[in-house]
Amino acid sequence: MTAPPRIEFGKASPETYAAMLSLSKYTNECGLEASLLELVKTRASQINGCAYCLQMHTRDARKMGETEERLHMLPAWRETAIYTPRERAALAWTEALTLLTEGHAPDADYELVRAQFNEAEIAKLTLAVAVINSWNRIAVGLRFVPKP
Repeated sequence: MTAPPRIEFGKASPETYAAMLSLSKYTNECGLEASLLELVKTRASQINGCAYCLQMHTRDARKMGETEERLHMLPAWRETAIYTPRERAALAWTEALTLLTEGHAPDADYELVRAQFNEAEIAKLTLAVAVINSWNRIAVGLRFVPKP
């Protein structure tokens, strides 16, 4: 059974909601591949246990043509070759930044991302990871309820 939402975020503080939407809009339009961003959002949401965001981003990924196999394998992405080197680097960076308390963004993960992304792209990817982690914390903390 799902607990009821604690507050309606957008109604409680429309300007705060608008600020988050603005950050999301920027990261969605920053020039990084939309499919890669959905993998990043999904992986961070898996780690953070955010059902609301998982539902949203797996649906969005499917609409973009992402396969069920790649979505199902995402928690074990290191164990399979179905992700490109660029996706693997982005996923490693996503995990490093999402799990900061476990390693403080290790140099090895940064080197992976640096080999696949230029500096501007690294900045954009880093912001995208920060934004989805923020959304996860908002959605989990305020108990956003996934839609059936």
